Amino acid sequence: MLIVLKRIFHSGWKSFFQNIGLSIATVFVLVLIISLASSLFITKDITQFVISEFQEKVDISVYFKENCPEENILVIKEKVETISEVKKVEYISKEEALESFQERHEEDKVLIDSLDELGTNPFLASLNIKSWQASQYASVVSFLENNGFEEQIAKIDYFQKKPVIEKIFSISSQINRTGLILSLVFSIIAILIVFNHIRLAILNSKEEIEIQRLVGASNWFIRGPFIVQGIIAGIFAVIISTLIFGFGIFFLSSKIGEIVPGFVLFEYFASNFLIILLIQLLVGIGLGIISSSIAIRKYLRV
Repeated sequence: MLIVLKRIFHSGWKSFFQNIGLSIATVFVLVLIISLASSLFITKDITQFVISEFQEKVDISVYFKENCPEENILVIKEKVETISEVKKVEYISKEEALESFQERHEEDKVLIDSLDELGTNPFLASLNIKSWQASQYASVVSFLENNGFEEQIAKIDYFQKKPVIEKIFSISSQINRTGLILSLVFSIIAILIVFNHIRLAILNSKEEIEIQRLVGASNWFIRGPFIVQGIIAGIFAVIISTLIFGFGIFFLSSKIGEIVPGFVLFEYFASNFLIILLIQLLVGIGLGIISSSIAIRKYLRV
């Protein structure tokens, strides 16, 4: 059995290099597919990291009317805390809002002097609400608007932040959708190229195949070398794409860190290297085997 496998592998290896031009084209396309699949895996996690960071920072503020008693605001706070979508609620009094504003703008003397000239506190008491996910703020706002609180509420800043929240999720969806479409297109191209490679290999080996049939070679022995060619193309593509991807990530890590603070790309790649390598092997070798099998079924009647 081992001898047969050795012969099948040797024959596939030899045929792979006999059609070196087409083999290089096949490997090149597979490298593109593997790199794209790896990029999608990393991009998905970067997007999730950005959304997670965004959700940690985004919140909504509910501002209450000047004449709304503090006791009423605290009652509303307790009711809002019972909503399952709400992670945290913080009460900010008028005095705390004023103090916070003065601390943030302490170096802007003109602004501070203008505030002092007013003689009164222009800020409103508010509830700062943070939900578990940015998409849940709509239901929190609906709760506030439909439970008899609207007469005490001056403003909810959700409607100013809503376009930003929706834009983040829209960008995320577009990235994922575009990546899937590109993966599908390039996968079809890769299958067609590997398919054509194996088809030519079968046609070039026509006489050899006839001789193998005459001497009683098994179907597996005849088909095996062509499957091996697809596997070899996939393995070469994985090796090349891993090297390119590794060097690319090493040089891009600092730039990604500037765009997405807190996300260290190279550390992420190192800690997920085995998963990424597995994805590359599945994509590269999988496409090679699938394409070879389709070509064999169509052109090799054994």
